[in-house]
Order: sequence, then structure tokens, then C-alpha cells
Amino acid sequence: MYSFSKKYLSELRINNELLRLVRRLGEYKGKQELYQKQATEVLENLQLVAFAQSTESSNRLEQITAEPKRLKQLLAEKTKPNNRSEAEIAGYRDVLKTIHQSAREIPLTTNVIKQFHSDMMRYTGQPGGGWKSVNNKIIEQYTNGSIRVRFEPVEPIKVDEMMNKLVQHYNDQIALGDYDPLILIPLFIFDFTCIHPFKDGNGRISRLLTILLLYHHNYEAVRYVSLEKIIEQTKESYYETLEESSRSWHSQNHNIIPFLTYYLSTFLAAYDEFEKRANIIQKPRGTKTEMVINAIENFKGNFSISDVEKACPVVGRDMIRKVMNQMRDDGLIENISKGKYAQWTKIK
Repeated sequence: MYSFSKKYLSELRINNELLRLVRRLGEYKGKQELYQKQATEVLENLQLVAFAQSTESSNRLEQITAEPKRLKQLLAEKTKPNNRSEAEIAGYRDVLKTIHQSAREIPLTTNVIKQFHSDMMRYTGQPGGGWKSVNNKIIEQYTNGSIRVRFEPVEPIKVDEMMNKLVQHYNDQIALGDYDPLILIPLFIFDFTCIHPFKDGNGRISRLLTILLLYHHNYEAVRYVSLEKIIEQTKESYYETLEESSRSWHSQNHNIIPFLTYYLSTFLAAYDEFEKRANIIQKPRGTKTEMVINAIENFKGNFSISDVEKACPVVGRDMIRKVMNQMRDDGLIENISKGKYAQWTKIK
């Protein structure tokens, strides 16, 4: 909410780096329709992969995980969750699916935000959809068990008022058109995170809202590339910029530029990846083969078949083995250990 005050916005200075990011994203947005008109099957497979990666990565950022086999079954809705982690994953899956299918018909309101939270928590047996009733803190936990408070959000009694104002201010600014939506979306997500309106699930809801708002303004790379996975891969930068920008937020003296730059950079990384994957359309190899090859090319260091499975959740193990064996025969990769946890490496 504080990032949308008249005083704060009037003093916000958009530097050249931010202008460059906004300009490049606009250029990519202009290209996306061209890609979407080509090879429907390819794009459908990219969407399946992105959906799986988004659900897994967004939950894994909160230390919520499931075994690869169970994850595949949950994503395909072929099983019911049998523990809290699986319940959290299934809830995220449902909300993300709703956003992908109906984003343009879903307005940004506090009731929608509450409904997303309720749907995300529906399988857990815990109440969802209501603002927090106790104080919560954004903390960092170290491997030795000690913790550090990164930020203290607003107290529960102020949440309803602040969330209503945040949503209203965002929608008003979008309607005015004085600022590019690519600037306003990260500001909204940042203030939402600082308010921290729910007892649990704020990070995941913030990522779902990011996707919703990008859809509202026709930035569709998030349909084919997992923004959540990019955030997970850069989580150190995410937490660092969030902490840096949140200093003095309560007094409206915070510096939003680090977080704004980080968030726009993740959007750009998604479009870079989308263009790279969309170029598969021009290649003769099967889409699933290309998925496996791309996954292996992106690995740093040794990897296993299980690692490839996680990176390509819609590709079966037999197909993965076939592609890896062909890559081995072509002199691209080699097997460096045997057994159940056999390791492979790329040949330079």
C-alpha cells in the first residue's frame, strides 16, 4: 500500500536499467503472438512442463515437496493428497489451473485474493480465505537452527484496511495509465508481501497473483515458462532484494528499485526462455526429445535420470532413457557411475 501513496509515486525515479527492461519486455510481447500461431502441439507440451515446474518450484520455495512419482500423479489429478505437503501442492495446482484458464475474467479484488487462498488450502483441513489473526514475521532460518527476522509485517488489526487500499490504489493507477503495468505489478506484489495478510501461504499467493496480473496485460510467457522456477533458481537474489527494499517500508522511505529490478529481470528471463523454447518449433526432432536434450544442456555438473525426470515431468522414464542413450552414442554425455543412483555428465 505504501508504494502507491501519491508522495511515494511522485518521487519514484525509473532509472535507465528499468527502462531497458520495460522496453525489452514490450518487444517480446510483440513477438509472442507469432509464436502462439505456430505448432500448437509444441506449445501445449511447453505449457504442461511449465505448469508442472511452477507447481513444484513455488511449493519447494516454502520447503513443501513430494516424491516425483506422487508429484506426477497429483499434477495429473490421478490421486488424492495423502499428507499436508501433497495437500498444499494440490491446492496450488488448482488455483494455477484456474488462472491459466480464466485469468482475463478474474478481476483483482480482495475477495478474489481470499478465494485463491481458500482454494489453495482446501485439501489441508486448515481454514483458508481469511486474513491472519495473529502476528507473523518474515524470517530466515539457518542450517544450525537459528533464525533471523528479515521483516515484521503489519499487525492483524490493520490488514483488512490496508489490503482494501492496496487493491484500490493498484486498480486506480492501472486505470489512470500514468505508469506502465510492468512497474505497477511488482509494486503491488511487494506491498502485498510486506502486508503479509495471511497466516500461511503468502509467498505462494504472491506468485499466483503475479501470474494473474501479467495475464491481465497480455504478458503470456508465463503460460509456457515457469516464472516460479526462475524465482526458485534465483531465490538468494529474491530474498536479498526483498529485504533491501523493505527497509523503512512502514515509514514510506523504502527503496523499491532493487526489488523492482529483480522482478522485471525474472519476467525478462521468462521471455528469453520462451523464445529459446519456441525455436524448437523449427526443428525436426520430437518435442519430448527436445525437452530432454534442453534439460540436460541446462544442467550444471553431474546429473541422474531422476534429475531429468524432475526437469521433464511429462516425459516417461523409458523415453528419457532412449534419448540419453542416443546422446551417449553421439558422444554428448557419458555414464560415470553405475547402480540405482547412476550419475551422468556432459562431454565438453
